Amino acid sequence: MTVRIFALPGVYAPQDDTSVLASALRGEPLLSGSDVLDVGTGSGALAVAAARHGAARVTAVDVSLRAVLTARLNARLAGYGRIVRVRRGDLLEPVRGRRFDLVLANPPYVPSPDLRLPHRGPARAWDASGDGRAVVDRLCARVPGLLGPGGVFLLVHSALCGTTPTVRQLTAQGLEVQVTDRCFVPFGPVMRERAGWLESRGLIVPGQDKEELVVFRAQRP
Repeated sequence: MTVRIFALPGVYAPQDDTSVLASALRGEPLLSGSDVLDVGTGSGALAVAAARHGAARVTAVDVSLRAVLTARLNARLAGYGRIVRVRRGDLLEPVRGRRFDLVLANPPYVPSPDLRLPHRGPARAWDASGDGRAVVDRLCARVPGLLGPGGVFLLVHSALCGTTPTVRQLTAQGLEVQVTDRCFVPFGPVMRERAGWLESRGLIVPGQDKEELVVFRAQRP
């Protein structure tokens, strides 16, 4: 059965990064009673995918009220309203002190000329400061503390914001880290608009019109 996902205006709709992370999710065996966290859920597509994959409980978090409402709607329409619980809050604050078997994250990762993170509007879903790592670094520092024994963190972001720092940070937190997937996708509207700036920063080469998406799998022993 195909589940249709809706997105209210201003909410990040499922795109290539959503699809590649959903594919990685399908490769994870979820044991009976598995507790899953979807950070920055947006439309709730990954939370619904986790419920379909067999998670007993899915907690989805987003700072955007519109995203929270959208994710709740999509969970109910898909028949998982009792499994998926959507909470509003900044990143991991709503789940402080909890432990999860699996954490999913498709965070903002697009480098931006504006070093300040947006506090409102759709750009919150992609702008991530000058190097694109403002949110990725926070997740690498804090998600390991949410994983139970054997817990897995699946993270996707663009290679433009660096793969080595992500591997290094997660390894330093005591996790076993692998890059499980890479794929090239055409630039979307935001990347096309910023191509000149990205080229001036040395992040892309002249004429480049694709970016590489990278999926990281980090597991607590």
